[in-house]
Amino acid sequence: MNWPALIGFGLGVLRLPPDAFWSMTPRELTLAARALSGPARPAPMDPTALAALRDRYPDDPP
Repeated sequence: MNWPALIGFGLGVLRLPPDAFWSMTPRELTLAARALSGPARPAPMDPTALAALRDRYPDDPP
């Protein structure tokens, strides 16, 4: 875990008092970060699916 970044986020961005920050679970801190950053990004496309799309929709059609 990147503790300096997590501490900076908890104390600086969320403005939590130290005792509140240290009493949070990692899951609670993660959920707080997600709430501020918006919806989760989709997973990257699987290379096989990407290859299939490239075959189906080529950049330079024949």
